[in-house]
Amino acid sequence: MQNLLDDLATLLAKDQRFVIDGKLLKNKIIESSLNLDPDLLKLLLQNETIKKHFFQQVGDFLVFDKIKFQKFVSNKQFLPDSYTAFKNKIGLTSGGDFISDKKEVVLSWPYKDCVLEGGQTKEDQKYSEIFWNETLAPDEIDRLLSPKVFTNFKRYTKNGEEEVNALSDTENYIIKGNNLLALHSLAHIKAFKGKIKLIYIDPPYNTGNDGFNYNDSFNYSSWLTFMNNRISIAKELLSKDGSLWINIDDKMSHYLKVLCDEIFGIDNFVINFIWQKKYSPANDAKWFSDTHDHILVFAKDKKSFVPNLLPRTEEMNKRYSNPDNDYRGAWKPGGFSVKTYSKDYDYPIETPSGKIVYPPKGSCWQTSKENYFKKLNDNRIYFGPNGDSKPQLKQFLSEVQQGVVAKSIWTYDEVGHNQISRSEIVKLFGDFLFATPKPEKLMKRIIELSTKENDIVLDFFSGSGTTVAVAHKMNRRYIGIEQMNYIETVIVERLKKVIDGEKGGISTEVNWNGGGSFMYMEMLESSPFHLLDIKNMNESELTKLFFSISHSDIMKYSVSSISDADFHSLTFPEKQKIILEIIDKNQLYVPLSEIKDSSYPVDPHTVELNNILYDL
Repeated sequence: MQNLLDDLATLLAKDQRFVIDGKLLKNKIIESSLNLDPDLLKLLLQNETIKKHFFQQVGDFLVFDKIKFQKFVSNKQFLPDSYTAFKNKIGLTSGGDFISDKKEVVLSWPYKDCVLEGGQTKEDQKYSEIFWNETLAPDEIDRLLSPKVFTNFKRYTKNGEEEVNALSDTENYIIKGNNLLALHSLAHIKAFKGKIKLIYIDPPYNTGNDGFNYNDSFNYSSWLTFMNNRISIAKELLSKDGSLWINIDDKMSHYLKVLCDEIFGIDNFVINFIWQKKYSPANDAKWFSDTHDHILVFAKDKKSFVPNLLPRTEEMNKRYSNPDNDYRGAWKPGGFSVKTYSKDYDYPIETPSGKIVYPPKGSCWQTSKENYFKKLNDNRIYFGPNGDSKPQLKQFLSEVQQGVVAKSIWTYDEVGHNQISRSEIVKLFGDFLFATPKPEKLMKRIIELSTKENDIVLDFFSGSGTTVAVAHKMNRRYIGIEQMNYIETVIVERLKKVIDGEKGGISTEVNWNGGGSFMYMEMLESSPFHLLDIKNMNESELTKLFFSISHSDIMKYSVSSISDADFHSLTFPEKQKIILEIIDKNQLYVPLSEIKDSSYPVDPHTVELNNILYDL
């Protein structure tokens, strides 16, 4: 095998079309083979070993097996550091194999096998996205997805902000930073990898106009790559009995379902809940009034995932009473006949009034005559207030299942609607900050179905902080990730109010009176500025920033040099745009491996906290 690898590499290197900077171009070789390029075939026939391996004698002719050749060249053992553009750019693979070979139905799109560079905010999406290919730039991807340094640790309790001297095993975390990179960092922390019971996300819906503060106008390929990158690493964080719940609309739900089928396995799809998010029709709708969202649920391992029952409601319990003062408590009458007929269960019964009754035609009683008399003697049979009705079985509240299996349709009167969630935000902050926050009752329903107290809940699109606020009130541990600057003015402030015992949302329902704590921390930026500050800079500040970037590692390696004169010739908006375009987002956060690098002013206490966090 090794001889064949060496012979083929040596032979192909003779054709200058397949070589650049001393390296073979695997994609060019594959394309030539699929096109049955005559020069390539002549080259391959020069070596007897290669000829025997890839050509077959059919009568007087030699037939080239281009599929076998393509697979061989695509194998990672052959040119492992080359760029397989044919496979990755076109995106016709699933699980590393060609779709034609797998013979399965999968979702595929251009750049599927790549990592989408950059963040999720509208501001840092003003440049053209870079798709890092898995083999084009392995060093860059390794750095991009390596664990990052955390800094600015703050613990908040009922006493306010406290200095952080140690980390406990029961901390709640609010993390500021790019969620893809934060997820990859969490995957290196033993306390979290494989320990998260519930991941709930409400990602950008890709509508372009629904009021999200995130960049929400990706094209389909970008959005799917964006979600694929994040859901794939999120799966690693789930416990074996954990589950992922995704809130999404009609436009992207079906794409997302197929994508998650591929990531989790179609057998681990649990259900698609329908949430009635609006309580009134939109009479100005162009086609139809959209009144619902989807909540897709996938289990890490469906055999291990056991959803909880919903608590019984007062309305359900009101159906039970105790008119005969039975010592077993409240009960209600239930049917005593069944439609599955059995001759042995078809017998006459005499009521207390002396009337003889039979089961309905085509039915029978639900038990044998012998068992009927046992139930009768145990005062479990009811014949109506006058004792002359057909028998009914007394169903005692104390003996029924103390919970309810959740239905797949959730109405707004059960779990709230958008208008309620907006009013919750206004009550908290006195302002309408988010167009589509989720109501606390909706999050309560999801958390009570999928977790128990002290389980860990993760939301890496934290937005207005509803998930973490409800998790706090329900005594769950939680991790919230958010990149936007409002993380401190919205999420942190909301949780501080929760700790102080705010009475909005589900507080009364769960008897919330305050308490608890959470840890705030940020991914350490290697850049001396924040991206979002660029729009607030004047022209002089932009010029200084451009000079700083163009003479540092922060500038993308792929950008051709831009002279000071070229920069000065641009308009002010163009200067803002070009700076966003030339910044290498891959360099914006400090890798954990460089925490002691003198280039970064990381104090010893922060180093110690990172060591504790990563269990180093």
